[in-house]
Amino acid sequence: MLDINLIRHNLLETKLKLSSRAKGLAPLVDEIYALDSKKRSLQAEIEKWRALRNKQSKEIGLKKLQGEKVEEEFVALKEIGSKIEEKEKELANLETQLNALLLSLPNLPHESVPCGGSEANLVVRTWGEPPQLNFPLKTHWELGKELGILDLERSAKLSGSGFSLFLGKGAKLQRALIHFMLEMHTQNHGYKEVWPPYLVREACMMGTGHLPKFANDMYSINNDGLYLIPTGEVPLTNLHREEILPESSLPLRYVAYTPCFRLEAGSAGKDTRGILRLHQFDKVELVQITKPEDSYGALEEMVKHAENVLQALNLCYRVVLLASEDMGFGAAKCYDIEVWAAGIQNWLEISSVSNLENFQARRMNLRYKSSSGKNILCHTLNGSGTALPRLVAAILENNQKEDGRVLIPEKIRAYFGEECL
Repeated sequence: MLDINLIRHNLLETKLKLSSRAKGLAPLVDEIYALDSKKRSLQAEIEKWRALRNKQSKEIGLKKLQGEKVEEEFVALKEIGSKIEEKEKELANLETQLNALLLSLPNLPHESVPCGGSEANLVVRTWGEPPQLNFPLKTHWELGKELGILDLERSAKLSGSGFSLFLGKGAKLQRALIHFMLEMHTQNHGYKEVWPPYLVREACMMGTGHLPKFANDMYSINNDGLYLIPTGEVPLTNLHREEILPESSLPLRYVAYTPCFRLEAGSAGKDTRGILRLHQFDKVELVQITKPEDSYGALEEMVKHAENVLQALNLCYRVVLLASEDMGFGAAKCYDIEVWAAGIQNWLEISSVSNLENFQARRMNLRYKSSSGKNILCHTLNGSGTALPRLVAAILENNQKEDGRVLIPEKIRAYFGEECL
């Protein structure tokens, strides 16, 4: 959520920055500004009525002590009380409208973010070379079926489209990758492992910005008011919701393996084959909670942590700085990390690493107490975890052999126990 003071005191600049995110936001900012002005005027009016009520209450008290009749004054005082009650209801309604509009605004882009849509995205760096395979290449869904490790027909029979079913060595490969990544992030990168709930309260989804904007993309448990998590970011970031952390505890680094659940499995007709866009998928997620002045250093650090996984697996990838219109709702700055997949001859987004600054912290009232004793909103960063289905797809397609087998990356052979699928 944006600070209302940005709109109060920097209206034109805020409108300009938000307009670089999406068209049609400037009128919404004007509406928020008008509602906020009306709210503050109403608050001032209520305070005047309250002051008048207090003054008349004291005068009535003095008259009663002097034995004077105060019936008419009591009637007037009651009318003032009714007026205050009426104005307070109006104020509560205004605050509800204002809060709803503020929750619908995306974050402001950082000054280093290029303006525009996907065409303005910048490739920051590339690592490795696409594999040169001199035989007819197969896609991951073809390889998975032939090796007997991926059964999309039976997954559809169980749950419908948008789900996967790994069997035998396919399941073992996923488990080996999860183990490998958790070990790397905890042992080498300093993250604390968490095994969180997969169902969270509405307040948690609000805190990370998934609600109310993406309500139609979420799986909800209506009788309990709980939601299946769309990403491990939700429980990890909300661990300290409504807390005031000691400054010495920052930065906090958390890693978790979780399944993720999303009703929206991608654009119609795009990446619908195989396991690239699913309603349920596994992910190893990283989250950091930092002081404001440290968050952009942490962003670059988290990108490196995600890159280390791909380098260890010897996968060719590129790091892409997203333009303003292409970033996620809460991001102030975001990098995508894309891996080359030889079978489909395309780049696959494996990780998306974002600095959300205090956008989430304001929603969840997450602060730390500075050395000066002041409570300051934290900055939150997330997303440099790795989506398992796409990682598996890239491994299958890039490590396929002419005889139909697939080489297991050397770094995970110890977890997998074999050299080939």
